[in-house]
Amino acid sequence: MGNGGIFWVLLALILIAVPRTRRIGLITAGALIFSFLINNIVLKHVFNRVRPYELIEGLQILVKKPEDASFPSGHTGASLAASWAVFRSSPKKYGIPLIILALLISFSRLYVGVHFPTDVLAGLVTGILSGELAFRLVPALISRLTEREEK
Repeated sequence: MGNGGIFWVLLALILIAVPRTRRIGLITAGALIFSFLINNIVLKHVFNRVRPYELIEGLQILVKKPEDASFPSGHTGASLAASWAVFRSSPKKYGIPLIILALLISFSRLYVGVHFPTDVLAGLVTGILSGELAFRLVPALISRLTEREEK
């Protein structure tokens, strides 16, 4: 469900496609972009941490071996970014179940053996920061763009 953030990308696209939820979808897409940039483009390259299965003898992973660095967890970052964006920009009855799903995806990364607890913790932090950043910046960007179109 979490591979490549496909669930969260599809959620953002569906929200964007529906005029009534377009603003929420754009905020969610922005959160995913921020999370990708922070986690996958910057932090993974800065820390270049090896995966647990490379250090812990006998650890059997339950998924295909990831090819990128371990810190921070990109799955966790994307999941928390998108769910936090929806939580902040829509009724809580939609956001809370998505945050629970994001937390389950996050902890699954430990279970399948591809992350250390600190990788997931860092992904939680960067994900929430990305979601909050999108919640605060994307509506302002939308307003500026619509003002330009109206002139």
